[in-house]
Amino acid sequence: MRLTDRQIKIIKEEVARILGSDAEVWLFGSRVDDNARGGDIDLMIEADVDPEEALQRELRLYSRLIRRLGDQRIDIVIHRSSAPRLPIHEVAMETGKRL
Repeated sequence: MRLTDRQIKIIKEEVARILGSDAEVWLFGSRVDDNARGGDIDLMIEADVDPEEALQRELRLYSRLIRRLGDQRIDIVIHRSSAPRLPIHEVAMETGKRL
């Protein structure tokens, strides 16, 4: 996994702050592959979030992560715990690593 301990700590702190301490985070995509180079930080987050607040919280999380991690390309997918999983959620959980 190509994230530093510091980056993982920051991601987990900000997810807990914005989406709650019960939120679960997976890193997926090219950053999971230690042999790959470059790539953005792809995060799939499963949280119990109100659908009307989901976009606002996602944008706040993105902003906080950019502020704390520096200018990185970050993609965030939020899955509401109570909603059915879509294929992107399944792929992220099957191929990703839980932080």
